[in-house]
Amino acid sequence: MAIKSTIFKANLQIADIDHGYYADHALTLARHPSETDERMMVRLAALALQAHQLQTLCNGDATLAFGAGLSDPDDPDASLTDFTGRKRVWIEVGQPEDKPLTKACSKADSVLVYCFNHASEVWWKGIESKLTRLEKLEVWRIPTEASQAMAATPRARTAVSRASRAKGRRSMGTLLSRDSTCP
Repeated sequence: MAIKSTIFKANLQIADIDHGYYADHALTLARHPSETDERMMVRLAALALQAHQLQTLCNGDATLAFGAGLSDPDDPDASLTDFTGRKRVWIEVGQPEDKPLTKACSKADSVLVYCFNHASEVWWKGIESKLTRLEKLEVWRIPTEASQAMAATPRARTAVSRASRAKGRRSMGTLLSRDSTCP
């Protein structure tokens, strides 16, 4: 018998001063048996960092939700879908391959990747040349210390979450631009 996903509930309070977005979100996260706490918390942080798009792109008339993630490789880890069913924002976490990202760019208006852990630098160096042609793609790196702190304890998760909201969107990670190397 297969091991089932573990369900987590999260009450996310967002005060995004940079984008003028203030909202509470009651979320349900399903953690796949092979998913780590670190990856799950990065998924939650990625969704929080892009929550302002709900108002910015769709005037509040859309759904911000977690996808099937590891259970379905064709589904995003998180997404913003407008009322017509169009994917406005597609969010991936980890170090995905170039082909699924190319496919995601054809399905969504914007695709964001949040890579984390020590292997992200090696991943970026190996895949950078394949991703430079994807205009809709943004790649962010969350420092290893930050992603591990989010996964450490509930108290640490709360402290990191509050700090990242207070400092703004770009303080959480570093943009990996097309003409730079992974920091």
